[in-house]
Amino acid sequence: MAHVNHPSQPSAALAQAIAHVSGIDVTRALLQRVSGGSINRAYHVHLGEQSYFLKCNGADTQPLFEAEADGLVALAASDAFRVPHVLGSGATGDEAFLLLEHLSLRPLASDDDGQRFAEALVQLHRDTGVHYGWPRDNFIGATPQANPQGDGWAQFFIKHRLIPQLELARAKGYAGALGRDADALLERVPGLFVDYRPQPSLLHGDLWNGNAAMDDTGRPAIFDPAVYRGDRDADLAMSELFGGFPHSFYVAYRRAWPPVDGYEQRKTLYNLYHVLNHLNLFGRGYLGQAERMIRGLYMELRR
Repeated sequence: MAHVNHPSQPSAALAQAIAHVSGIDVTRALLQRVSGGSINRAYHVHLGEQSYFLKCNGADTQPLFEAEADGLVALAASDAFRVPHVLGSGATGDEAFLLLEHLSLRPLASDDDGQRFAEALVQLHRDTGVHYGWPRDNFIGATPQANPQGDGWAQFFIKHRLIPQLELARAKGYAGALGRDADALLERVPGLFVDYRPQPSLLHGDLWNGNAAMDDTGRPAIFDPAVYRGDRDADLAMSELFGGFPHSFYVAYRRAWPPVDGYEQRKTLYNLYHVLNHLNLFGRGYLGQAERMIRGLYMELRR
């Protein structure tokens, strides 16, 4: 991540709140703004020989940071990836924050990086539970993500992933083909899972290349999660949506744990969730892609 100059110091209220939840006195720390985030303000916190990573936003975003902390703790417990240690979250009168361990990271670049990342992801996905969902709701980006735990994967994905995004898109005025074809598609989605019942794997939930890296020891690292238990193909699909992962990653993952037949259709279905979310968060530029995905899936499932 690139740094923007002009270091500043934390406000007295923010420093006091951080000290309250973490025991760390950042009164004399320098905050260096980090670019790259589209939702929160992020800072590299320099405090003598120590450094931390700080996210801030309006006070009403405290639930978002609490959910992120919960996801990071869950990912760290699997011991598959390097995950930034959570040092504390809280709020002042007008801003919420999340304080994390600062990791020295670099993008995945080499074949070896891809293979190591695949091995870690397989380990994460082999952390399976009894039910789909998660003990708490969280967020995908800034959008609420409901995670009620249950036994039916197809119904979970329809009811708690696709329908909320479609309803939000319609409320924002993006009806069009979303209205004409989406309901018909939802009726056919269970057909994809007649002979396929995925294990409830622990998922990162938002696995695009911007949330994946290697640390300075060469260990794969992940962050900014939207965790829940679901079909491991959902993480694989998201990794393909925007690209950026080495080809060796897919070769190594499929060698270790090949996807079951039907992955290409499931990939489009799972990525429709993220494209709809981008439509709702960032606007009309994603409308055509969402329409094409809905129409294409519907036509394939009609056969």
